[in-house]
Amino acid sequence: MTLSIIIPVYKNKEMLLKNLKHNYPYLRNYEIILVDDASGEDIRATVEKEFPKIKVIENMHNLGFGSSVNRGVEIAHGSYLFLLNTDVLLSDDSFLKAINFLNEHQDYFGVSFKQREKDGKFVGKNAFYTRHGFILNKKVEDLKEGLNGWAEGGCSIIRASYFRELKGFDTIYKPFYHEDNDLSYRAYKREWRVLFDPQIIVEHHHESTIRKYFTNEFIKTTAYRNHFIFMWKNMTDQTLLLEHIFFLPYYFIKHAIVFDAPFFKGFVNALGYLGEILQKRTVEIKETIITDKDVLATFTKSI
Repeated sequence: MTLSIIIPVYKNKEMLLKNLKHNYPYLRNYEIILVDDASGEDIRATVEKEFPKIKVIENMHNLGFGSSVNRGVEIAHGSYLFLLNTDVLLSDDSFLKAINFLNEHQDYFGVSFKQREKDGKFVGKNAFYTRHGFILNKKVEDLKEGLNGWAEGGCSIIRASYFRELKGFDTIYKPFYHEDNDLSYRAYKREWRVLFDPQIIVEHHHESTIRKYFTNEFIKTTAYRNHFIFMWKNMTDQTLLLEHIFFLPYYFIKHAIVFDAPFFKGFVNALGYLGEILQKRTVEIKETIITDKDVLATFTKSI
């Protein structure tokens, strides 16, 4: 089987069914696996009734985005994984171009798409960069075909064998944010790349579920926590790490001035994962092929 579509879902049953009905004609010929992350909305019964070809997995407890995708991948048979969030609408089957590209380019980890947001603006191309000891990311305005910082967890196609070699999304980021950044950053450090293909276009209403079910403070705190985890785990260049430590007081002052409490909560929460971070960091030091500086230099011209 060439392609497996992995759809993680948490609540928002109405949106799921609406968008699934829209997308199904483009997906029906492939393996579709839906993972219900303990939504408590009887999603399985409804989906199996309306879409009997779709395989449905139910988490007994809420595991978060990364674990839900990983569970779907465990039973997937496809050589390629189409990661598809419930807030994404397809307009055609142009995503098949990604499979053709990956078949011909073994050094590529995945392909990201051009995305139309609610306000009609197009996004989808992004880059990593460093400033004052922090690895940051930003949108790239030039939406021409080229390298992309990461294959977005909500809508991208990834090579299944590489995904499994990286042991999938790191569940340390539960419940959400930075899983896809982390996965692709680790791929880059193993000399695999991600393509941005502007000819594959989807409509993506970002955070349609997150903003509905979680408070803004929780979202911001989680984002800051996971950003620290991402850096401490993946930043293996000693000079960059020392620069990070040196500039931490600068960031503390910067966020204190604007009373950004979630920043400090996120930092403290990240410290609670330090033991696990150090274990994972040891793996990264052992298995990566190129340095942080090499990865970051890849995107210098695009930002």
